[in-house]
Amino acid sequence: MATGRSIRFKILTLLVIPLISLVALWGFAASTTFGEALKLLKVQTIWTEIINNADGLVSDLQGERLASAERLAGAGGDPTALASARVKADKMRRALTEQATSEDTQAALTPEMKAQVQQTLDAIDRLPDIRRQVDEGKLDASGLVGAYSAISDAVHSMYGSFAMSTDVDLFRQARGLITADEVRELLSREHALVVASGGKLSMGDMHLLARLDGARTYLFPKILIDLDDDLRAPFAKLATSQHYTSTERMLQQYIGGERVDMQLWRGTADPALKEYTQSVWATGDRLLAKMQPAGMAIIVRAGVAGALGLIAVIFSVFISIRVGRRITRELASLRRSALDLAEIRLPDVVTKLRRGDEVDIEAEAPPIMVLAGATSEVTDLATAFDTVQRTAVDAAVEQAKLREGVSEALRNLARRSQSLLQRQLRLLDDMQRQTEEPEALERLFKLDHLTTRMRRHAEGLVLLSGGAAGRRWRGTIPIEDVLNGAAAQVEEYTRVRVYPMPECGISGAAVADLMHLFAELMENGAAFSSPGNEVSVRGELVGRGFAVEVEDRGLGMSPAERDEVNRRLSGPQEFDPSQTERLGFAVVGMLAARHGIRVTLKPSPYGGTTAIALIPATLVQQVTQPEVSVSVIRTTESELPRRVRSAKRSPEQPSELPRRVRQANLPQRLKQTPPPSEPGSEDRSPEETRALLSSLQSGWQRGRQDSDQDGGSQS
Repeated sequence: MATGRSIRFKILTLLVIPLISLVALWGFAASTTFGEALKLLKVQTIWTEIINNADGLVSDLQGERLASAERLAGAGGDPTALASARVKADKMRRALTEQATSEDTQAALTPEMKAQVQQTLDAIDRLPDIRRQVDEGKLDASGLVGAYSAISDAVHSMYGSFAMSTDVDLFRQARGLITADEVRELLSREHALVVASGGKLSMGDMHLLARLDGARTYLFPKILIDLDDDLRAPFAKLATSQHYTSTERMLQQYIGGERVDMQLWRGTADPALKEYTQSVWATGDRLLAKMQPAGMAIIVRAGVAGALGLIAVIFSVFISIRVGRRITRELASLRRSALDLAEIRLPDVVTKLRRGDEVDIEAEAPPIMVLAGATSEVTDLATAFDTVQRTAVDAAVEQAKLREGVSEALRNLARRSQSLLQRQLRLLDDMQRQTEEPEALERLFKLDHLTTRMRRHAEGLVLLSGGAAGRRWRGTIPIEDVLNGAAAQVEEYTRVRVYPMPECGISGAAVADLMHLFAELMENGAAFSSPGNEVSVRGELVGRGFAVEVEDRGLGMSPAERDEVNRRLSGPQEFDPSQTERLGFAVVGMLAARHGIRVTLKPSPYGGTTAIALIPATLVQQVTQPEVSVSVIRTTESELPRRVRSAKRSPEQPSELPRRVRQANLPQRLKQTPPPSEPGSEDRSPEETRALLSSLQSGWQRGRQDSDQDGGSQS
């Protein structure tokens, strides 16, 4: 039987999948929230180890760029300013590289941050090449500003990756601070461009100065929008300061084409750039101070949310498992009750009904019990099962009554037929004793044989309807005589040949059933083989009893048919009235099961079928064959063959017409233990008549064969 998943497995699957999804979502949300909160806690490490050093490097590179611009313009001043600026920038560069690549700093970075830090370090590594071009005079004012700007742009991109946060307000503040630092870089580029050109801006320098000033003017208002009041205050004050406003005014004049006064520009732009740098650094310190408490607040909120979510998940799991186990127990209880009904109670009821026992429906089909407070659907299903089992038991009882009634009717009809056939056999016996005409006697023999077969069929009907054969023998009967008696009950008995076999006997109580069993097998072999072929019967002693083979040379059976018949013969099968085409096998199966005989069909080497019946050793007994001398039978043209069991009879003695002598041809064993007759009746019983007829027929055939042989020898 194909098996599927249990209801417990399916209910658990139904509950576990949503619970796993819920736990996964909770875990994802909790890990994301805690991750962002921890990221804020790591801001101090990132700020002190990377941002401070990076911002200091940008500031030092701005000073180096300004010193390089002074050298490019040929302005007088401190000749060691450029070298000092480069030394200062290199020191900050080494500090940034060491801190950014340390294990503690890398542990605080996300993969995206690490990638951005590496890009920034790669941009810084191009600084020696920029310095070489400055020393060789290969850069003009615009080229000088652009070369150093690539490093600043990489640093600002790195700042952008650090500003990611689940706190929208903090993200906006960080974005405002990054914008403020970008404005400082733009102002520094404008200052370096003016200094590098020596106040004499070319058309290209003028265009670059205009783009830089436009970008700075566009970004500065965004600083004031993104920063809150506390962080916005330094930049709001700077926007109205004298140096910053003067610097903006002078830049507009220079872009408009006015002459640049370098002394006035340096006196205004240098203080404005310094003030702006101080504002950026102060704002950064304040923002860092705000991020750490915000990180703790986020962690607290995440912890509370995570704890509440975990409690909800645990509660959901508990309720789901409890409900699932409850439903599983209810269904398991219903399943056990249904299996008990289907596999134990109903089969027991059917078995009792087949045996004819009385059945108490209330006791045999009690209501199916379910757990108290069970689900309504389970209760309804149990009620439906109660209805089904009561209907099934009622139907089984009615069917048993109907089957018993039909069987009783068939038994009565069969018994009546047996009674009539027994009377007919007695009449035939009287007629045979009174008849001396050979032809009439032969016809009476044929009629006697047909009546015997009819009696066997009536007996088979009694067996199929649950009755038992009425014939009995006492003592032990030789197996060969039993088989000869079975052959006498076959329509085409002349085709059945019983070969000599060991001197073994069968207990008299089983003789009638075994004779019937072998008669059915012989009848089947003769019916399904050609009229010219014999049905061979052989027997021999084997380790577990006595084996008898009934072999025909007919068309045989298909493997499927043979397997089906063997299955029916392998054990006691209930008679199925719908399968009327093989009633003989049904009778054989019942008789074999009654006496423990194993009957098996197999293909015959001649193309037909061989039936092998293994008679158990408990039924087989040794017998002693009495010494009987058989004379040679002589015949004349006007005489019928007659075998006389006397060794002293002369072969030349004239023969008379055959007369029926009571038990003249009956086997010696059957003579000694005649079948019982009814008390007070001197008539031959049907069993005795059948045995006598079998012996007469066997003697008749042997007499004819001997006569033919004698006639042939005389000629």
